[in-house]
Amino acid sequence: MPFNRKPQKFNASIKEVTIGCGEKAVTLGGESVFPFYTFDGDMKNAPKVGVEISDMGIPEVAGIKAYYEGCTTMAEIAKKAAAMEGADFVCLRLEGGDPNGANKSTEELVAIVKEVADAIDVPLAVEGSKNVEKDAELLPKVAEALQGKNALILSAREEDYKAVGAAAGLAYDQKVGAESAVDINLAKQLNVVVTQLGVKPESIVMNVGSAAAGYGYEYVVSTMDRIKAAALAQGDAMLQMPIVTPVSSETWNVKEAMASEADMPEWGPVEERGISMEIMTAAADLASGSDAVIVMHPQTVATISKMIKDLM
Repeated sequence: MPFNRKPQKFNASIKEVTIGCGEKAVTLGGESVFPFYTFDGDMKNAPKVGVEISDMGIPEVAGIKAYYEGCTTMAEIAKKAAAMEGADFVCLRLEGGDPNGANKSTEELVAIVKEVADAIDVPLAVEGSKNVEKDAELLPKVAEALQGKNALILSAREEDYKAVGAAAGLAYDQKVGAESAVDINLAKQLNVVVTQLGVKPESIVMNVGSAAAGYGYEYVVSTMDRIKAAALAQGDAMLQMPIVTPVSSETWNVKEAMASEADMPEWGPVEERGISMEIMTAAADLASGSDAVIVMHPQTVATISKMIKDLM
């Protein structure tokens, strides 16, 4: 008996959100099929790959240090990141703003943002310090400094969405990243309250949370699956924003990527383990519904970019 495939066709689609300006601007979302289900329909826009850099400089990872060899300023690091094979945009993480860490001032961090933005011609995303109080002060200033750049400001959370959303999405016409913690209801509620501020749905992306592969990752997969199903099959407008997933901050901090070869010789070279964790997690995020992933290692960027091209 012949097999008659029945395509899953949906009347709904993920909203398109464009970041950046000019020829190198990128558009996220637009798909009306499940991730990489190109046999059912057109995904419209291929998922994108962002390269993470930090205001704290170049990480102590051999392959990453080698790639950025000779770079001494944030402008030089940003240019090198933008030129990485397979990169679509750059994400600057302002981890130095954490009051429990380097505790850099808002003024110093905004100056770094300006330096990076002026050095590159690809879209820019900016991620805060992970400290809610500091980010509520910092990210509105970042949004102001990037006027005219159409940047993505990550992230507006339940605790600070009014400050970040109003500044980025309304006052300075940037794109807003709505960050929740691996829960479809929290993700939807945050989108609802951000739009109630007056931010257009076409100016919102979701960061629904992530984890390194193997670290409770099944919750990430099920959350993204449910979000995409609700957005496409049920036509839920408050879940039809594209998803952007920062990967590096999750994968390079787990024991598999950090334990020394002296301590765990049977695990093999430490850098290879970190790259594998980053690639596996990024690939799983894309297969689960992310419209963009943010990674760090040049080998990861090239591998994930090739994977996307091969599956489109």
